[in-house]
Order: sequence, then C-alpha cells, then structure tokens
Amino acid sequence: MKIPQEVQAGSVTPEPFDKTKNIYFSVLASGSTGNSIFVSNNNTKILIDAGLSGAEIQKRLAIIGEDPENIQAIIITHEHTDHVKGAGVLSRRFKIPVYGNKRTLSASASCIKTPCETKFFESGTPFFIGEMRINPFSISHDASDPCGFTIKSGNSKLGIATDLGTATALVKTRLKNCTGLVLEANHDPYLLATGPYPWSLKQRVKGRTGHLSNEEARDLLGEIAGKNLKNIILGHLSKENNCPAKALSIVSQALNNHNSRLLNATDEKPTSIFQI
Repeated sequence: MKIPQEVQAGSVTPEPFDKTKNIYFSVLASGSTGNSIFVSNNNTKILIDAGLSGAEIQKRLAIIGEDPENIQAIIITHEHTDHVKGAGVLSRRFKIPVYGNKRTLSASASCIKTPCETKFFESGTPFFIGEMRINPFSISHDASDPCGFTIKSGNSKLGIATDLGTATALVKTRLKNCTGLVLEANHDPYLLATGPYPWSLKQRVKGRTGHLSNEEARDLLGEIAGKNLKNIILGHLSKENNCPAKALSIVSQALNNHNSRLLNATDEKPTSIFQI
C-alpha cells in the first residue's frame, strides 16, 4: 500500500501513462463547496457532476490539460447545488448534453435551467457514452433519486461512491473488482459529535441518508478491494469534522495486504491524473 507523505490534492506526480489505453481520471473538486470528476479513455471525455461555477471548472480542466470543448457529457449524481451548480452554464456554452435520471433532473431544473440537451437514464440500467459503459446504481442519500456509478472501458473499472449514508449490499456488489475508486470519507464521528454543527445537522450527516464516516469508508473498502485496485481517492472530506491525515490513517487500515495508492481530494484544486 502506498500512502504519500504529502496528502494535499495535486501534490503527487503520477507515473507516466498511455492515454490511449483504459481510463484516466482526475477529481477536479470534492467537498461541500463543489464536486466534479473528469473521466476519459482518450476517445471519450465526460464529467461526473459539475458543482463549481462554469468558469472554475474550465480553469481546473485547464490545469490538468483538458479542454471543455472536448467534453461529451455531464452526468449528474443528484440535485444538490454542490453537484450541479455549473452544469447548465457548461452545457449551454460548450453544447454538452446533461445526463441524469428523471427525478434528479426534475429536482435540479431550477439550477440547471435550460441545458443544450437533456438525456435520461434509469438507475440500474447501464448505458454507453462513446466507448465507456456507465452503470448507475442507487445509493442512500437525502436526495430525489441519487446515484453512484461504475465506468468501464478496456480493462479499467472506475467506481464513484460519494454522498451516501450507508453502504448497502447493492453498493458493495457494484463496486467489486474496481481498478480505481472515488470513495467518500466525510467525517470523524468524534469531531462531528463535538464540532460546531447544530444537533439536527449532526443527525443528518451521520444518518442513513447522510455521509460515510472514515470508519464506514474503511469497512466498505475492506469488503470490495480486489487485487487489481490501483488508485483510491477519498472524497467529500468535511473541513469542520475531519482532517486528511486522520481519514487516510483510518481508511488505510483496509489496505494492509494491497499495493494500492490512497490519496485524498479537496475542493481547492484538482488531483493529479491517474490511470487505472
């Protein structure tokens, strides 16, 4: 297991890779102020969520050497503002279709407004964008019809599971055999209990439709981590109720027998690009 000395997003220089093979990705932002993930197999380029301003997402794509003109889809996990804020602007500006299930796109209509094109999927039914097979699956979160995703191309399988209050059997099944993973490690239970949030918000965060704790992320990872899992990015870390070193220390306990790289993402800048 590889845990870098520096844990800030973007601080790790990725090993050289061939972009024409399998999936590569970067977490552009992850946290309560905005979430977006860039995913590509070189021929197909997509965003999972667009929860920053359109201008900020353009800036972060430029940092990793990507052009929004080449994005072929924006796929929405759920309607909360930190996941959809820039989706409408980017869609209209660069003619990018917005994908979501009907309940999610209905609930986010006031924020996204009029995208250039809307495309619907159903949770549990895979679909293709270019050469990438997208499999949306239901998760437990306080939204209309929230989804996690697996994305497959070539020998790569990327799992995305953030904003979920509990790891259901379905989540565990879908995330098996991933070669890359973006996984929520939102809070430390003690810091949440003693922190500044009001009681009602604390109950929401730790509830079944809230967010995973470090220990819950560790336990989930311990059940799904396979021998081919290369890169794991911890996402949606709370600034008030967690810290990167604590999250990495606890979640890494699931990887004692794995040669996987474990890092954290932030909402401040994009991670490095990882091939899986």
